[in-house]
Amino acid sequence: MKYKDIIEKMTLQEKAYLMSGKDIWQTKEIERLGIKSIFFADGPHGIRKQAAAASKLGLNAGFPATCYPTAATVANSWNIELGEKVGEYLGDEALSHKVNVLLGPGVNMKRNPLCGRNFEYYSEDPYLAGKMAAGYIRGIQSRGISACVKHFAANNQEKRRMSIDAVVDERTLREIYLTAFEIAVKEGKTKAIMTSYNRLNGSYTNENMHLMQDILRKEWGYTGTVVTDWGAGNDRVAGLLAGNELEMPTTRGETNEEIIEAVRSGRIQEEQLNECVDRLLDLIFTTEEAFQKPYLKFQEERHHRVSQKVAEESIVLLKNKDQILPLKFGQKVAVIGDFAQNARYQGAGSSLVNPTILDHTMDCFEESGLVSIGYEPGFDRYGKTNKDKIEKASKLASQADVVLLYIGLDEVTEADGLDRHNMKIPANQIELLHAIHEVNPNIVAILSCGSAVEMPWIDQVKGLLHGYLGGQAGARAILRVLSGDVNPSGKLAETYPLRYEDTPSSRYFPGGETSVEYREGLFIGYRYYDTANVEVLFPFGYGLSYTTFDYSDIRVDHHGVTFSLTNTGKVAGMEVAQLYVGCESDAIFRPAKELKGFKKVFINAGETKTVTIPFDDKTFRYFNVKTNEWEIEEADYRIMVGASSADIRLTGKLWVQGTGAPLPYDKHKYPSYYSGRVANVPVEEFEHLLGRQVPVSTWDREQPLGYNDTIEQCQYAKGVFGRFIFLAVVFAYWFLKKIGKRSTANLIMMSVYYLPFRGINRMTAGIVTMPMVDGLLLMVNGHFFKGLIHLIRAFRKSKKRPGTGLEVPAVE
Repeated sequence: MKYKDIIEKMTLQEKAYLMSGKDIWQTKEIERLGIKSIFFADGPHGIRKQAAAASKLGLNAGFPATCYPTAATVANSWNIELGEKVGEYLGDEALSHKVNVLLGPGVNMKRNPLCGRNFEYYSEDPYLAGKMAAGYIRGIQSRGISACVKHFAANNQEKRRMSIDAVVDERTLREIYLTAFEIAVKEGKTKAIMTSYNRLNGSYTNENMHLMQDILRKEWGYTGTVVTDWGAGNDRVAGLLAGNELEMPTTRGETNEEIIEAVRSGRIQEEQLNECVDRLLDLIFTTEEAFQKPYLKFQEERHHRVSQKVAEESIVLLKNKDQILPLKFGQKVAVIGDFAQNARYQGAGSSLVNPTILDHTMDCFEESGLVSIGYEPGFDRYGKTNKDKIEKASKLASQADVVLLYIGLDEVTEADGLDRHNMKIPANQIELLHAIHEVNPNIVAILSCGSAVEMPWIDQVKGLLHGYLGGQAGARAILRVLSGDVNPSGKLAETYPLRYEDTPSSRYFPGGETSVEYREGLFIGYRYYDTANVEVLFPFGYGLSYTTFDYSDIRVDHHGVTFSLTNTGKVAGMEVAQLYVGCESDAIFRPAKELKGFKKVFINAGETKTVTIPFDDKTFRYFNVKTNEWEIEEADYRIMVGASSADIRLTGKLWVQGTGAPLPYDKHKYPSYYSGRVANVPVEEFEHLLGRQVPVSTWDREQPLGYNDTIEQCQYAKGVFGRFIFLAVVFAYWFLKKIGKRSTANLIMMSVYYLPFRGINRMTAGIVTMPMVDGLLLMVNGHFFKGLIHLIRAFRKSKKRPGTGLEVPAVE
């Protein structure tokens, strides 16, 4: 152990004391041993250090900080060095705000386009997500503080996230849902990892011994700290046994007592606790060192310009009919859409950043060199049709050479804690588009949203520029692309299907009442569309430029692939060259192609550059469920280099020697997986893949409600009080939506409706004790007065109870 001398001086009480938070955002300190409290803050794309007191839980306003483009946006840059630069600037701001641990990046896969938190995640591809995350981590940690990769693992939906069981076969788990975390650990060397709320194959992730011990600690060799997501703790002792050092937020000493009792009873050996303490001390001491060195307060203007540069490189040009872009000198432009006046630049929820500066399109228009003849909002932001606004917008559009139409999703549609209901742009915006098209066909749509949307209206626009969620400088960045000052170089990090029903997981998302089955297996995103030959709107890796590129002279050997890349256009630009690999053997089912490398290259007009993309340990591997190891199948492999997954420009072939592992599958049992047509996998076939029966996905309505049952389940409660609570929550949600308080209504769903009863204790930072929760459960289960008396007694007892946890008697 690294801190053995300190740990030997600690009492059992003090060791247990360190294992949960001091308050909402800080760890505990032990002054006599020089152990300081460290501060955590949300921060995937900007520091959200809450201005409210650290003892108050909630989505309070943060101190001003630079709001950088979200992960979903920066992933479109395909530029690892750029991600690392963002990380460095985030690290600088963390130092300025006295933040030790930045809670990000998020590397969960975009399994389904409706996941409400997709804006906060990089990609549907684990290789791209892992490489981008590793860059961020290196940048953040270069400043001496810690990143905290999240949410480990298989947290791919927001609905019922605190209770849902993700049912995933082992190979899919390893190849798709854990690979990005593996890269973050091995290449990014993250000092901290945050576990997710959900269960994985039956057990909560922070208690899952296979995930936490077999894979994270033993196979990957991770020696850093594991922290729960806020309020995610279930069985504290089980979590500690699995190697989950820190439970956040505070539990006011309640779970400390559980740890002490577990040591006393022999359920935990004190040596195991010591190891957890050692790893947490390492996080505390190493991040505190950063504040002992001189550092500068970050410069807001400089960081704002960096945010703009990142946004510029991440914007994706999706359509450019008749070369309508870049806009020509002297063209009269009408600016229409509420998002032009009030930029949509970030997601909602725990990642909400209070920007230092905020650019809006109309404020930046004059400096862009474009000639605006006027602005009209055209639509109400939150979905109501306004005929008067449409008429005014149409009148303005009829007078313009080109219409810039700013459309997208509003702030409360994409949010932490909730999934989207569909993939559509709001109907009132499309109604506006139709009206404008009748008077002027020269429309350039500027799309602002953090995830994939359906576009049945795309034939009515000549140009389509997707800014995603470009951060506080995103509006100015978009204008620079429209004007031609910046040549767009972004490429999609996710596939855009023609319609939601084409998504391979659409039948299985968001699952049943208790579980969600990952029946599509390996075949998410382009892995499915390219293998099953399903037509898409825009393929993975797609993006246009104001110039053109030619690929030639491919050379393949066992070290990698080399080729020539020529800018055949008239302006300089950047191209993202993508390496895909496909196995020609059909002995083991695999996607037709998988991303195994990429490189972003700047090339002047007429210039040719030689590009090399090396192979690595992930190029040919697959996970063999018989050997429980990564193996290589001996076969010929197609080596493909292209501008997107659907635009392969060069191909080669390479024979690769295998590891000689036995074949893991009986081909006849897996017809869906061998064909790649996994949109409707029979349960029997999925059970073959799982190696066990699929768990029952419905609640047991006959059993009394317990700690891990939710407020939603109170509709089936045996007690009138329970059903009343359910109806009250549903009414509050309906009423708030009715009066236009959508954000507050969403908070009700996220923080109350889907909350397990144990979460009442965890999410209130221990203010509501577990004995008080016991009283509530008695009340909802039909024992109202007995439960009420129990609740009152527990409440009175909690008032007398020390809040720090240090007052628990020490065991020497």
